[in-house]
Amino acid sequence: MTLPQIPQPVVSPLTPAAIFLVMTVDAGHEGDAREALAEVSSLVRAVGMRSLEDGLTCVTGIGAEFWDRAFTGPRPAGLHPFRELRGATHTAPATPGDLLFHIRAQRMDLCFELAQRIGFRLRGIARIVDEVHGFRYWDARDLLGFVDGTENPQGALAEHFALTAADSEHPASSTVIVQKYSHDMDGWHGLSVEEQEAVFGRTKLSDMEIPDEEKAPNSHLALNVIEDEDGNERKILRDNMPFGSVAEGLFGTYFIGYAADVTTTETMLENMFIGDPPGNHDRVLDFSTALTGSLFFVPSQTALDDPDSLDAPDAATAPDAMDPDATDPEEQAGDPDPHSSLGIGALRGRPQLRGDTTASVS
Repeated sequence: MTLPQIPQPVVSPLTPAAIFLVMTVDAGHEGDAREALAEVSSLVRAVGMRSLEDGLTCVTGIGAEFWDRAFTGPRPAGLHPFRELRGATHTAPATPGDLLFHIRAQRMDLCFELAQRIGFRLRGIARIVDEVHGFRYWDARDLLGFVDGTENPQGALAEHFALTAADSEHPASSTVIVQKYSHDMDGWHGLSVEEQEAVFGRTKLSDMEIPDEEKAPNSHLALNVIEDEDGNERKILRDNMPFGSVAEGLFGTYFIGYAADVTTTETMLENMFIGDPPGNHDRVLDFSTALTGSLFFVPSQTALDDPDSLDAPDAATAPDAMDPDATDPEEQAGDPDPHSSLGIGALRGRPQLRGDTTASVS
């Protein structure tokens, strides 16, 4: 029986608290990481049951390099390593990331507890390379003082732009790009309110869009409006959060953008960093520096709970992986070392994973 593809909680209400974890999986532990992915939903339930009204959720993403090492199925459409963007003035760097955990709730203690349990589960398997604790600032504003997410699609439109269709290769999935930005607060506060509004293309207090005929061509809003060939606007679903440290003098925004078609997000970033036309970069980058950049595939919740479903169908049912009486894999492959083609994955009834070096099971 084919199970319905239920999406992960990508389209969820904005929350006052969030934690973003980006991890890299240690070589040889790809199979262990796959098993851990299947347990994330149970960890969410265990922590979230303590306070159901606070809406604890977690969205899990898979990076391209980890996909190549851990799954036998072809990469999903749009999944590739984040592409560095080097403009004449500003750069969007590409940084490592095999797994993303986007944790949200009404309370930070729930987010922290879940992040801690995920970290414990993946201890010795993966390393946290970036951890950001986000918070709601005033009335959904970033630390630069402007409302963030005004143009987010809502309801059915949010699902349309953020989640793939039922007839796609991976139904009810998404692709997400994350970037961590630090802000030059001294330089920003050196601008007048009118100058700040020109940078964003929106009024600061009332959050109203500046008319097109008055909007600066290098304003953030002007460069982030993407249209298709018919003039219809293409959108993404953002859940950006402020973060910071007074002691470190670090004040920033964690950008996270979900899209059914990742080229929408990539076009926005190209306009920002390269410019449209080239050289006309987003003015907000003169006060915001990108520190990280990673891209992840977000499978459906159904697929995440059963990672074997992401393997190639023929590999998942290969006779040498499923039938102990089948022809010896060493003879089939012509490999003098049986452990190089038959590892713990095959002994457990799944295909051998690239990078899975365990050769025996207790």
